[in-house]
Amino acid sequence: MVRAKMRKGRVFVKLTSNDRKKVLSLIQKSKERGRVIKRALVLRMMDQGMSSPQVARTLGMTAMSARNIAWNYDGDGLEAALYDRPRPGQPRRMEQKEISQIVAMVCAFPPEGYARWSVRLIAEEAVKRKIVGKTNRESIRLILKNHELKPWLKKNVVHGGVDA
Repeated sequence: MVRAKMRKGRVFVKLTSNDRKKVLSLIQKSKERGRVIKRALVLRMMDQGMSSPQVARTLGMTAMSARNIAWNYDGDGLEAALYDRPRPGQPRRMEQKEISQIVAMVCAFPPEGYARWSVRLIAEEAVKRKIVGKTNRESIRLILKNHELKPWLKKNVVHGGVDA
């Protein structure tokens, strides 16, 4: 089914009645992210006969962006035109088990010779104790932040045994 056509360099979009209802609903409710609403507006305006340069001027974008939204609608449907594809991103370097072991290590007393845990010390000890192969301070900082731990403040860490 061809939903977007090109004639003489212009892209024409013809929304199906079901897609038209969905686009209108998205625009009216506006509970979506701004980029999704903007893409819905592009489809609606092009469905009403506006050209991609006209839509681009009205919405403050490039004509190529408007055409890409129309082509995504033609090729893969409404969902592909409105929403971004998931991006793979960087894979996690630490498993949940390793994170739990680091948190447990921080909740215990620091190594002999140290009064408190520091982010650098935690990273070094995690590698030394073979909890992880390698890590960096930023990864440790994020783990501590997500678990609301501040081991440099003694009162926030639960130690086993008697406080020293």
